[in-house]
Amino acid sequence: MAGKNKILIVEDTLSMALMYEKMLKREGIRSELCQNGRTALEMLKTGEFSTVLLDLQLPELSGIEILQEMHTSPHEVTFIVITANGSICAAVDAMRLGAYDFLIKPFTEERMLTSVKNGLERAKLRRDVQKLSKNAAGNLPGFIGRSDVMKSVYSTITSLANSKAPVFITGESGTGKEVTARALHETGERRKKPFIAINCAAIPDNLMESEIFGHVKGAFTGANEARKGAASMANGGTLFLDEICEMDIGLQAKLLRFLQTGQIKRVGSDWQEDVDVRVVCATNRDPMVEVAEKRFREDLLYRLNVLTIDLPPLRARDEDIVLLADNFLQKYADEEGKSFNTIALEAKDLLLGHDWPGNVRELQNTMRKVAVLFDGPILNADMLQLQKRIVSNPADFELIQSVEPAVIASQAANSLAINLEQPFADIEREIIEAAIELSGGSIPRAADMLSLSPSTIYRKKEGWTEHDKPATAEAIAV
Repeated sequence: MAGKNKILIVEDTLSMALMYEKMLKREGIRSELCQNGRTALEMLKTGEFSTVLLDLQLPELSGIEILQEMHTSPHEVTFIVITANGSICAAVDAMRLGAYDFLIKPFTEERMLTSVKNGLERAKLRRDVQKLSKNAAGNLPGFIGRSDVMKSVYSTITSLANSKAPVFITGESGTGKEVTARALHETGERRKKPFIAINCAAIPDNLMESEIFGHVKGAFTGANEARKGAASMANGGTLFLDEICEMDIGLQAKLLRFLQTGQIKRVGSDWQEDVDVRVVCATNRDPMVEVAEKRFREDLLYRLNVLTIDLPPLRARDEDIVLLADNFLQKYADEEGKSFNTIALEAKDLLLGHDWPGNVRELQNTMRKVAVLFDGPILNADMLQLQKRIVSNPADFELIQSVEPAVIASQAANSLAINLEQPFADIEREIIEAAIELSGGSIPRAADMLSLSPSTIYRKKEGWTEHDKPATAEAIAV
């Protein structure tokens, strides 16, 4: 890892390269020189360097061509490009290909050092995020997070991975049920065999039996050739049945028989076929309610519900929200050729203040939208377009209504005794501070209540802080 703090200087003019090297050395930053574009690309692919000072005019392979080549493959290199005055278009092209910053010749030593130090810090933060994610998830594929509730999920997945018993995964939509099923498969002894997933809500009832068990030629109209079902294709591996509670009650009896015997019968066939699959299923409904409503067979539930994993909603994972957001943002920014270096404090507050009814999937889509619509380098609060929860269950209305901004606003109005003879700025401050207090200190929630942008409140607070500072001795003397 020692090389990760070393800069690669790619500059074909030796005198310039030596000058950059000397500037960096004075700051204790180690560097290595390269004067050829093709050689530089080979050096970068070794993974030894995290940050690069890259001149765009190079022999054999230009700086833009290096960026294009690196852009097509996963990497963690931070590029700072150097271009001549008048080549702004080239610098913009470089930024679109993922460059972090650009320097226009001639530039000062201070400007270069600031850019390099920021680049090194960015590289360190990326490594820290990856390390935290890897350690927190215990190397489980697909997971990011270090909250206590997720550590419990990781532990459960690890302990159940090699069992042959069915696993029932529950949790709200968007919490990662298929990711969990895949982690069970990839962590266990069946990982070299197929993982086959079927969404029971997405396939019509009259086709579901064929999808799971297969059919023979001529079994029904349109069955022009024999076809294997998911159970056969998953032989030796894992069959994942998502949204299992959506399955037709008649087909549930055939699924139960399959689980009991380990045998399937294709539609239109009289022959039984032995298969060895581990069944993992998932639902965002309460299976006991489905049983009580006669929509799901009780005997099938007990057959499937041998081992359970209950996934927490994102709103119960405060520690993971910013970590997930940064990971998704970097992923989609790389795909879109954008550069996002950090998430602003007020944006983090907004992310933490949102209840995420769509869970991880909603957060993922939010970050994708930001990467598509904006250029960075900082994700600001104004870039986030967060949707309020839609009340789909009337029984939940009273609970949600009790924390709606309008109710809090009413409480704020009743708690204020405003003196209309005060300056308007003082009245405004009283109202905002009361809203923040009633919102439990959450500025995004207070902003929502007052129909303001969170950034507006942050600017107001900053102005109040400056106004409240005691005058200096020099100011008093004046």
